[in-house]
Amino acid sequence: MINKIKHLLRTFCAVLSALVLVTAVSYAAFPSVRSELSEQVISSYGSSGAEVRAIQEKLKERGLFTVGVTGYYGEKTREAVLKFQKQQGISQTGTAGPLTLKALGISIGTIPAATESNIYLLARIISAEARGEPYTGQVAVGAVILNRIEHPSFPDTLSGVIYQNGAFTAIVDGQFDQPISDSAYNAARDALNGWDPTGGCVYYYNPAKTSNAFMHSRPVVVTIGNHRFCT
Repeated sequence: MINKIKHLLRTFCAVLSALVLVTAVSYAAFPSVRSELSEQVISSYGSSGAEVRAIQEKLKERGLFTVGVTGYYGEKTREAVLKFQKQQGISQTGTAGPLTLKALGISIGTIPAATESNIYLLARIISAEARGEPYTGQVAVGAVILNRIEHPSFPDTLSGVIYQNGAFTAIVDGQFDQPISDSAYNAARDALNGWDPTGGCVYYYNPAKTSNAFMHSRPVVVTIGNHRFCT
């Protein structure tokens, strides 16, 4: 019985080693497969929004996208992306992952970790912008700031978004320098840990305090407290 078990173990190890060898050879032999594995899909067929619009504009500048910019990732966009990927030596997937976006010059950030310094900075702007708002509304303001990091139209770091020129009136009217409320710290933690009551919004405004035509033109996704959250 012991000899039989040893034989089965040797057979299993041999098969496992062969599978590992085949995988390693394939990964080394086909660089396009390697790049594809490392490229997380961001925009693909059926996607829509500002990122797709940015992709189309960049492709249009290169003469690869010859129809109107729509913000919708249809067949024409996919074909243009394929052509661009072939030119750049990127895995030809037809989807716009980080490698493709970087080659196009489109900067997309990633949500930072919930470190004490990031919590402090996010809490400061939440407190300044949403002091007195319901707790969910405070988290929502934090979520909008984080959503901007991953959006091609905004800076790709937390500090870059917060200090972007003209983005938040609280930076210049003194509110940003006021003491931070305890609820803002909690809201910052929740936002950094993934709670987004807005469903991906990148704008918000108080209709009673702004007459900005651009903000009033944005599609409203949800209203929380005194703020309307928009895409």
